[in-house]
Amino acid sequence: NKIEKMDSGHTEYYVQREIIDEQRLKERSQRMDPSQINLPISHRLKKSLSCSTPRLKRSIVGFLPVLSWLPRYSIWDYGMPDLVSGISVGIMHLPQGMAYALLASLPPVFGLYTSLYPPLNCKRLAPDSDFLIYNGTNVTEEVDIISRDFYRVQVAAAATVLGGLIQVVLGLVQFGFVGTYLSEPLVRGYTTAASAHAVVAQLKYILGVSPKRFSGPLSIVYTLVDLFMLLPETHLPTLLASVVSIVVLITAKELNTALRQKLLVPIPVELCTIVVATVISFYTRLSKTYKISVVGEIPSGLQPPSIPNASVFSEVVLDAFAMAIVGYAISISLGKTFALKHGYKVDSNQELVALGLSNTFGGFFQCFSVCSSMSRSLIQESTGGKTQIAGVVSGVIVLVTVLKLGSLFQELPKAVLAAIVFVNLKGMFKQYYDIVTLWRSSKIDLLIWLVTYVSTVLFNLDMGLGASMGFALLTVIFRTQRPSYSLLGHLPGTELYLDMETHKEVREVPGITIFRSSATMYFANAELYLEALKKKVNILYLNLVTIKYIFSVCWNEAGQLKETNGDIHREVELGWRERENSTVFVIPETVRTSDVHHTWMYLKGTDPETTTLGSVSDLHDGDTTTLDSSSEDTLSRDLERVSLGSLGKWTWDIHSIILDFSTANFIDIVAIKTLRNIFHDFSEIGVDIYLAGCQALVVEQLERGGFFSDVITEGRVFATVHDAVLYCLKHRGAEILHSYENGRATHLVCTSIYYHCINN
Repeated sequence: NKIEKMDSGHTEYYVQREIIDEQRLKERSQRMDPSQINLPISHRLKKSLSCSTPRLKRSIVGFLPVLSWLPRYSIWDYGMPDLVSGISVGIMHLPQGMAYALLASLPPVFGLYTSLYPPLNCKRLAPDSDFLIYNGTNVTEEVDIISRDFYRVQVAAAATVLGGLIQVVLGLVQFGFVGTYLSEPLVRGYTTAASAHAVVAQLKYILGVSPKRFSGPLSIVYTLVDLFMLLPETHLPTLLASVVSIVVLITAKELNTALRQKLLVPIPVELCTIVVATVISFYTRLSKTYKISVVGEIPSGLQPPSIPNASVFSEVVLDAFAMAIVGYAISISLGKTFALKHGYKVDSNQELVALGLSNTFGGFFQCFSVCSSMSRSLIQESTGGKTQIAGVVSGVIVLVTVLKLGSLFQELPKAVLAAIVFVNLKGMFKQYYDIVTLWRSSKIDLLIWLVTYVSTVLFNLDMGLGASMGFALLTVIFRTQRPSYSLLGHLPGTELYLDMETHKEVREVPGITIFRSSATMYFANAELYLEALKKKVNILYLNLVTIKYIFSVCWNEAGQLKETNGDIHREVELGWRERENSTVFVIPETVRTSDVHHTWMYLKGTDPETTTLGSVSDLHDGDTTTLDSSSEDTLSRDLERVSLGSLGKWTWDIHSIILDFSTANFIDIVAIKTLRNIFHDFSEIGVDIYLAGCQALVVEQLERGGFFSDVITEGRVFATVHDAVLYCLKHRGAEILHSYENGRATHLVCTSIYYHCINN
């Protein structure tokens, strides 16, 4: 090897080595046998079940990471940043926790119990209609608020525990990779649709109306229609309070963003808003004077743990699964974002178990389902929080509020909490811009986003998740089933081979066609691969093999005819003509006998689809070339020679086809059979097939699938495309094919050549 620096400043290198095929590669690299690499199942099982002190320690620390970092915690380095960060996040927990409880149709105090991200869905199983109380005096209906809220809490807790158990089980069986099937367009489309559901759920608090509750597909459409019908009944004081709160929150948040470089910690906008709103509501008696709905009684203290109502498990299992999967996807996406920024690694299975334990444990204390919060995570990061100690500090802030300060927020208007939810969804609203971005970058990803959004909005969160995941998997199948195919050419002065359609400077290697697929060939696209190869290479090799076979059969039948008084059975002769009418390559007009001299002639430039018996019979001088044949052996050799070089749409210089398999990461039995057929059929017309760039796993699968034989050896597989090209040029590149026309040799460049048998 040699490396030099050119005058232009570019580094140039030279490599001189032998041409390496698969057999030589194994010899030089000393590739290990698969049996040496892949240990037996019994050995692997024994190893996985073995226990040692270091392994036990790693398992415990992996399950409880706090045992690893807490002994090394530095108060001087992390104490003050964690304290400031914990207080800031704890203050944010108070308003957002109560607001998101309202989003879940739960009493606000349960948001304080949870104090994390909102649930995805748990309200549809406890509609108001199930808790109507009939007043016998004036025949009116009232909702039993206490019973309704109690049942909703039971539903939320059951869904939370069930979802947590699902997450724990998936984490223990190392199912963390499931998050990879939730692509970013899918997650963003799903969360955008969830925000649409959240906005619709808050409209009744913003407008001060009481629409009917709907569940199932199209429930959001029915709710919007009902809200539109109730617009004339909008409660103006509630609407005014909502609008003022929204304007104040948006303005303050924009100021927060503009001044974030000058502020030590962000201004707790939501906390300031609920404090001011509570004070105004208390002193102006908004709930009594203007009938504005307020939070109401907030009990002091913590709820004792209780076992969830198992009778609703069957009804919430789909919701629990949706919350488990999407909650994990959001959390792991957020975790990977911060890990990339700060240079650490996130264990997806550990995160899944941790999130599951949080939900399972919280469900016994009437908490609703949680996952990571983008806004509060950003606050913790921006204020310097480094460890989980910041979470402990924020938890203490919430604990003090629940125990001692909860009753102070009884006069807080629900419209203000709805406004907080509405404004905090601003980030979700910005995700609608994904439509423009994906339109420019990837139409398929845009389709995933739109299908996810529409299905989730129309069919609710559980069915929407299933539909979107199914569609995303279908796009993967579609993209592998319909890959792009290309012919590669050589970039002069390099060993690189690039697509000739997209690169102007690449040149086709004389006599060699290099074919590449952008995806792995497997059962779903093997037939398409074959069709694309025929189309790109422009060789109708199936027709050629058929022609060769029909020619042999028809000529043998002609030789077996007997003469009767010097005449041929016209009936049989017509039969030959009819059989050959579809191909018109061979038309025996005389009986084959040992003492008759035969001449073989071929016509150039005729379209096989339009050629007829008449056009073949009416040949003119100069249209044919004579190849004498007076014996069966000579005739057979002539037939073999012309069939390999002159049949069908085939140019003289294609003698080798290289299949670039560098994009393949596996191969199945259907693809192996297709490859074997390609090798066999092209060999029938004198074209050699080679494989190049196969990964070791693909070669191993070819061996196990019985691909290699005495005919197709490992010498047909090369390490790189360049190795294969050099081999072809060395062994076939020097051959010159000729046709004899008008007594002189010319290169065989005709695109269609047909054969005709006449008697001299």
